[in-house]
Amino acid sequence: MSTATTTKTLLEAKSIEAGYGASQVLFGIDLSVGAGEVLALLGRNGMGKSTLLKVLTGTLAPMRGDVRFGGDAIGGHKPDAIARRGVAIVPEGRHVFPNLSVDEHLRAFARPRPGSAPRWTVEALYGLFPRLAERKANAGNQLSGGEQQMLAIARALSTHPRLLILDEATEGLAPVIREEIWHCIATLKSEGEAILVVDKYVQRLLPLADRHVILERGRVVWQGDSAALDADRSLWTRYLGV
Repeated sequence: MSTATTTKTLLEAKSIEAGYGASQVLFGIDLSVGAGEVLALLGRNGMGKSTLLKVLTGTLAPMRGDVRFGGDAIGGHKPDAIARRGVAIVPEGRHVFPNLSVDEHLRAFARPRPGSAPRWTVEALYGLFPRLAERKANAGNQLSGGEQQMLAIARALSTHPRLLILDEATEGLAPVIREEIWHCIATLKSEGEAILVVDKYVQRLLPLADRHVILERGRVVWQGDSAALDADRSLWTRYLGV
């Protein structure tokens, strides 16, 4: 099993404190993602998950603490600078452009990473999401919610990220579409992609995530592997509302 202790650390956040104005939300958060690792960030709504993602992607500067990516300090850097280093986020809400076709989305955002062969070409992305291949000429506003989510993930992958962040990727989707997203995540894991995923479907995350971190009121209250989380269902009731 892949863990941050047995693989090279890709993303590392230490003692992160953050908030909005006088309201502090995060209190001393430590978190790491190893190369090729899938980490699940869990917790009820309002416990600090979105705030932490904002810090990691540069849309919110931390009050205190250190964020490093590939060994380099990125805490407080602008979102575009962090994205260029190889961090891609699929935000909650998808944010698909209504007037661009599926194909235009993928080709406009494609950005080969210097020093490496293109991994997620447009053709490879259509192979990952056959539904998008069938609708390549459709505009963003002509897609279903599930197809928009697939497009948002494909668009992020087209930048050839070193770390993919999925924020509530299955929220509001029909069960059959959720399963397609889970299958996609499993495929990406098998390809060695590093993924930080936020989602409420703990049962489906167990076979996918190498480790889990639970937030409660802006603090890490538990972390461990899938076997440990599966074995202690009291954690589900206490912190996840399952």
